[in-house]
Amino acid sequence: MTLTIQTAPGSSNYLDMFPERRMSYFGNSYILGLTVTAGIGGLLFGYDTGVISGALLYIKDDFEVVKQSSFLQETIVSMALVGAVIGAGFGGWINDYYGRKKATMFADVVFAVGAIVMAAAPDPYVLISGRLLVGLGVGVASVTAPVYIAEASPSEVRGGLVSTNVLMITGGQFLSYLVNSAFTQVPGTWRWMLGVSGVPAVVQFGLMLFMPESPRWLFMKNRKAEAIDVLAKIYDISRLEDEVDHLTAAEEEEQQRKGKVSYLDVFRSKEMRLAFFAGAGLQAFQQFTGINTVMYYSPTIVQMAGFHSNQLALLLSLIIAAMNAAGTVVGIYFIDHCGRKKLALSSLCGVIISLIILSVSFFKQSSASSDGGLYGWLAVLGLALYIAFFAPGMGPVPWTVNSEIYPQQYRGICGGMSATVNWISNLIVAQTFLTIAEAAGTGMTFLILAGIAVLAVIFVIVFVPETQGLTFSEVEQIWKERAWGHNSGWGSSSDSNNVEAEGLLEQGSRS
Repeated sequence: MTLTIQTAPGSSNYLDMFPERRMSYFGNSYILGLTVTAGIGGLLFGYDTGVISGALLYIKDDFEVVKQSSFLQETIVSMALVGAVIGAGFGGWINDYYGRKKATMFADVVFAVGAIVMAAAPDPYVLISGRLLVGLGVGVASVTAPVYIAEASPSEVRGGLVSTNVLMITGGQFLSYLVNSAFTQVPGTWRWMLGVSGVPAVVQFGLMLFMPESPRWLFMKNRKAEAIDVLAKIYDISRLEDEVDHLTAAEEEEQQRKGKVSYLDVFRSKEMRLAFFAGAGLQAFQQFTGINTVMYYSPTIVQMAGFHSNQLALLLSLIIAAMNAAGTVVGIYFIDHCGRKKLALSSLCGVIISLIILSVSFFKQSSASSDGGLYGWLAVLGLALYIAFFAPGMGPVPWTVNSEIYPQQYRGICGGMSATVNWISNLIVAQTFLTIAEAAGTGMTFLILAGIAVLAVIFVIVFVPETQGLTFSEVEQIWKERAWGHNSGWGSSSDSNNVEAEGLLEQGSRS
């Protein structure tokens, strides 16, 4: 007989009952390989956001019209963000209709074509079209990778595995700084900087040919034998039975809903409104607390602090990028040991302190200082502390939470919508930071960001549930209870479900 274990949020689940079934981060090479392969999309994401700052210096040298037009410069930088907003918007639909694997491969093709267009661009307008294509690929990848990894991950290590995608993002940003430095003396400097970004996309496309589709997506598309074949490579037979039971129960519930969902359906359901508000709010606060202000403008911030040497500014920025990647490694450990909510709150508290330090340093900084002085070094310390607190918490938590808080039927659409919120917020911050800093002063700008971070703390406390170690069904039950205030019958599995699950397992073992 199939073992069916029913739990509810807040009670001990079957991993507590059977701790020997608990999997470690490195416990299964198959799922780790799938995670790293999917995470190459994060590498593309990070590289593209970092490389343009260095490439733009040389683009201005090649195209006089760009040097003379700040509008063209801003367009070259921001067009990738515009593409990412569009890509994230329809990326959810691609994920739900064609699957996570095909969505990833589609993103790779678009990104590679965009990289070629940028590298060969004869004028800035073709370059801008290449930036748009690359942004489209990044947008689709930013939706797909976290969902793909989450749906294939055991619940007890899901946070760490999804956070690996964020590690690839921060690693891509660090790599972009290194590539910018490596190609400074090479003919066709900016073309190499932008063109080599297509290489990881080609590598990922090749590796994805050997990767499976998401088992949850296969199961919900009635390709159950294929789903069980994938799950059998992740779990042992006793754990596999439990996973199939969960999927069978989830499928039955999905069938009771309407067959297809639209974007408007997200707002018609009270549970989905609550879930999307929490997920999209986390994505917005990730950007509005200033992370990409630090990453995009760290050389400028360092120079604002009084360090006028370009080489010193770039060196300090490279160190900050390395700290960002290292902090994400710390987050991979803590997200499944401390929980998403505690990690986000502790991260935000540190971010607030860091932003206040930055604000004070710029308020006190003497504009006559040529070597930075005490307050210049205080600003650099503030930047370093900001990354040290942000990277382990508010870096991975929004992406991890958004990969696990939506029901299967809504996961692609809601993941795409929340990623779109992230990219729009990213675009707003990138386009307004220098303008606000010029109008209100850099110190006041960082004080405003600190105020936003305080609002983020309140938001997380009130609206974001803890999802550490919970199955997707348990997470879904949280929203039902928050929406309606009672247990909505989560976890009930009929005898017919058990019989079907047994049959599927036998079919999967024969195949």
